[in-house]
Amino acid sequence: MAKDHDPHRLDVRRFAEEGAALESTDALREYRRLVAETEGADLARSVHWQARGEILNPHHHQPQVWVHLEADASLPLVCQRCLGPVDVPLEVNRSFRFVADEATAAAEDDATEEDLLGLSRSFDLKELVEDELLMEVPVAPMHGTCPEPVKMSAADAGFEEAVAEKVHPFAVLGRLKTGK
Repeated sequence: MAKDHDPHRLDVRRFAEEGAALESTDALREYRRLVAETEGADLARSVHWQARGEILNPHHHQPQVWVHLEADASLPLVCQRCLGPVDVPLEVNRSFRFVADEATAAAEDDATEEDLLGLSRSFDLKELVEDELLMEVPVAPMHGTCPEPVKMSAADAGFEEAVAEKVHPFAVLGRLKTGK
């Protein structure tokens, strides 16, 4: 990891102009929003990421500033089928084009397929890593095959008897009317 590029306060243009690269393996506990998604996060788990800057059309009056990001992690989540723990691998491989500011990014967003972000001299790259991994977390994580058979029905032996014994409120009125 280059000493002059801080992933918490990255000068994106300079990073891209230098064609610099950053790489790190961080403890999962450093990413509090990811930890909040887990079930009993193992503190020994890690998040690995790498980023590379690039300038396209460098001699153009508006060169394109790009950051290419790869990240991966494995999160302990709750299987929505059996409610047991399941390890879910997450992988990110995206490229981001940086434009003048957030307003420009919002204006151009509908017209392009590219992921656009506003250019910054103190961009938090690790926050972007966390954002991208969070978007990869499945809505309903599940095992391919659950380790124990999943009970798909429930039966209560006393249920049928309780329904039969239940006194209906209008039955009492009916007896009053008929005198029985």
